[in-house]
Amino acid sequence: MRDARKPRREAGSPTMRIGLAWHILARPSGSIVWHNGGTGGYRSFAGFDPVRRVGVVVLCNNGNESMDDIGFNLLDQTLPLRPPPAQHTAVAVDSLILQRYVGEYELAPTFHLVITREAAHLFAQATAQPRFAIFAESDSTFFLKAVDAQLTFRTDGLVLHQNGQHVPGRKVH
Repeated sequence: MRDARKPRREAGSPTMRIGLAWHILARPSGSIVWHNGGTGGYRSFAGFDPVRRVGVVVLCNNGNESMDDIGFNLLDQTLPLRPPPAQHTAVAVDSLILQRYVGEYELAPTFHLVITREAAHLFAQATAQPRFAIFAESDSTFFLKAVDAQLTFRTDGLVLHQNGQHVPGRKVH
């Protein structure tokens, strides 16, 4: 385990390094060794402070954004918690407008988002992920209840807003 948590390369910031499958966050009082993951609507975080000999595991079954901040805060209360996701209110949208959004959108060469319609409801399914209902907030903005993500439809495609990123996708079908 000691070899696994030995920093082997940088990881995008001066305070973050990578060992053997473990991330190492440098802090003034020592380091936090951690790893996270997620699949199919589940998220996890495991971390420990080797100096204090304290560890935490955070498991989440709703697929919402990363739970890392909870794990970090449990290990070091000076590391902030993110504010809760914004509240959204669903509104009705004309079926002709909904029909315009049906199709396949390419966000990356191997990552597509397929929008389907059943009656007055739209659904989004990302590559290798389950299908989720999306709810209109306006004629062009939609949100998911299953995960903290929003979609903005444009004339040339859409934008996926999730985890602080805004990923455009062009309509391919």
